[in-house]
Amino acid sequence: MVNGQIPVSNPPPLSSLLPESVLQLAVKPPKTPLLDHVHESLRQFQRAGCYIAAAMIFLRDNVLLESELQVEHVKPRLLGHWGTCPGLVLVWSHLNLLIRNHDLKMIHVIGPGHGAPAALAALWLEGSLEKFYPGEYDRDATGLRNLITRFSVPGGFPSHINAETPGSIHEGGELGYALAVSFGAVMDNPNLIVTCVIGDGEAETGPTATAWHAIKYLDPQESGAVIPILHVNGFKISERTIFGCMDDKEIVCLFSGYGYQVCIVDDLENINVDLYSALEWAVAQVKEIQHAARSGKPVVKPRWPMLVLRTPKGWGGPKEVDGKIIEGSFHSHQVPLPKANSNDTQLKVLEDWLSSYNISELLEGGQPTQPILDTLPKDEKKLGQLKETYDPYIGLNAVNWQDFAVADGTDQSCMQVTGKYLDRVFQENPTTIRLFSPDELESNKLDAILDHTQRNFQWDEYSRANGGRVIETLSEHDCQGFLQGYTLTGRTALFPSYESFLGIVHTMMVQYSKFVKIATEVKWRGDLASINYIETSTWTRQEHNGFSHQNPSFIGAVLNIKAEAARVYLPPDANCFLSTIAHCLASQNYTNLIVGSKQPTPVYLSPAEAASHCREGASVWHFASSPSPSAPPDSNPRSTSCTNPEVDVVLVGIGVELTFEVIHAAALLRAFTNDAVRVRVVNVTDLMILAPESAHPHALSTQRFEEIFTRDSPVVFNYHGYAAELQGLLFGREGVHRMVVAGYKEEGSTTTPFDMLLVNGVSRFDVGGGQGGAEGWVREVGRRVEEVRGFIQENGRDPDQLYEMARFP
Repeated sequence: MVNGQIPVSNPPPLSSLLPESVLQLAVKPPKTPLLDHVHESLRQFQRAGCYIAAAMIFLRDNVLLESELQVEHVKPRLLGHWGTCPGLVLVWSHLNLLIRNHDLKMIHVIGPGHGAPAALAALWLEGSLEKFYPGEYDRDATGLRNLITRFSVPGGFPSHINAETPGSIHEGGELGYALAVSFGAVMDNPNLIVTCVIGDGEAETGPTATAWHAIKYLDPQESGAVIPILHVNGFKISERTIFGCMDDKEIVCLFSGYGYQVCIVDDLENINVDLYSALEWAVAQVKEIQHAARSGKPVVKPRWPMLVLRTPKGWGGPKEVDGKIIEGSFHSHQVPLPKANSNDTQLKVLEDWLSSYNISELLEGGQPTQPILDTLPKDEKKLGQLKETYDPYIGLNAVNWQDFAVADGTDQSCMQVTGKYLDRVFQENPTTIRLFSPDELESNKLDAILDHTQRNFQWDEYSRANGGRVIETLSEHDCQGFLQGYTLTGRTALFPSYESFLGIVHTMMVQYSKFVKIATEVKWRGDLASINYIETSTWTRQEHNGFSHQNPSFIGAVLNIKAEAARVYLPPDANCFLSTIAHCLASQNYTNLIVGSKQPTPVYLSPAEAASHCREGASVWHFASSPSPSAPPDSNPRSTSCTNPEVDVVLVGIGVELTFEVIHAAALLRAFTNDAVRVRVVNVTDLMILAPESAHPHALSTQRFEEIFTRDSPVVFNYHGYAAELQGLLFGREGVHRMVVAGYKEEGSTTTPFDMLLVNGVSRFDVGGGQGGAEGWVREVGRRVEEVRGFIQENGRDPDQLYEMARFP
């Protein structure tokens, strides 16, 4: 082997030392013969699909090879991925037949999303592109020309499957999420089957590795089924795959242990008969498992079907070019003939390759032949036209959050109060909302949700077959994938988590938000429920778990996505949290992040005041502010209207504990200076209102911003997240030079809650310490800090009085 080049095409795996007897675990369904005309229909669909897919990568003219291929017929920039396309077209052709024969409701999720040419070719052949893009991609010569020549150029389809692709609920850009998304889609969809192709490169990812376990959370009585197809073609971009180097014995042992029945399809000479037989077997197994469960006799730990499809990388493409093996090697992964637009030899190879499909026999006048059309299901069941993939939204039956509100002036846990509200939401919506959580429900004090539902874990004798709405699995990737699939098929979901570990799904959230961003711009796609994160067990109260559990960076991840989608809320108390969660559950097309405390903290606002405060996104809290000379004595102490310019400093709390410290800072300042320093206290619950007026739909107008934060007074923000996030959000506002932002700054480890605030510079002493304007005040603040630190050092806990509500005259 020279320069890392493997000298054979489609190299087989090394043999394992496992005994041959383990192959008895593999399923070999009886071969079901295909009628000749059906077999011919499949072959014609496959030839046409592969031709169109290859032509999309290469051609900008002469798309049906009606004349000799010339350099000017080839695109100047060759973009796309060929290697996976033949296998994807093969699977698509068989799914058409399967749906037609059984009148199935099926979604096809393609993990190798870079195989977009295959999907688009199939969608054109079945007429789905014509349905959603009439006049552009009609099933005729003009529509085909548009499809081929516009692919991967500005104004055409991109090289990855995305929300513009009919039938798609998953892009497959960042690999690893297809399988979890598929399982989320079938939950509470009892008549739906999702076939999910997982590339053997994608199968190496951590998210895919844990998603195989999703069958353990799938109740066949209430939900549909996923048929995974592991597509083993042996290579990634430039290296062999792990699964391509596993022999059948190793693969069968692995997936049998996971809980699957494994059927391997690899006879290339009889691939259509074998794949047809395997899929018929898989559907029969699904129906058997579901029938047992729905008849009241569920199978304990059913072994669900899966397929392993072995085909060569770039199957049917060029065999060898310039001394390099192409078919069956990594050289076919992207563009197998990268110099076809400049090299006569490669141009000739391209012409011979495309000519081998005899496209003129398959498209008469640019239209598919009758045998190709004969494989297709009825329109509403075609893979590109199932309503669940493009207009699925089912709203929730609303529950009045104020029925669960608590009295102001008490101490309440935002999470405990919200758990009781969500318990009712789940009761009122028994099949259209779920909660996915990484084993933290009890810790996060949301366990009231379990008062009228249960956990759903089919391999646990105490949690199986009970219709539970809660899935807890210690895989944030699975939680996110389930959330996405469930939401993209029309339902609503929640993902509560420890604050520090939501970052695990940062890029998954970004990929999803990009998909939805494009979806909102596609006129034929309907609205979706927002995805909803509850972030708790925050850094301010994770001092006992140490430095590793202190990380509010997911806020910044959400801030960085498009303003149309990004929503970040930091409700200051339980009533505000209730109002916010109710709003988020009813919202559409957003990425909602709600940050709150699980510990009991003061309730500042009555239900009516909380509703008003949350609508505004921010307000002046007069009960903690210095008296306003212009305000009448009987004015509402929590009125959000304030135009009084006589303010020496504005103290702003953003986040539960940070707001508590701001209120105490105001009390200290007012008491020490006898209200000589005029303090205004503001709380921000909707972070996005701070952005410049043109930067976000929620942004305050300049006038309203100045009414709340004044025009020229110093402003101190005490912010739950990283200071740089808020500074970036404020950039563009007038007068940022007068604004100071304090936030988490990566200090702490194992200590006490108040010491966490001290070491990060966000305690009441830090917020108020620089505002007194007198040397005596600075000394007093320093004295109090040392006193508190001394107590903590000596007693290993915080002084009790630190958690009492501040008192005001």
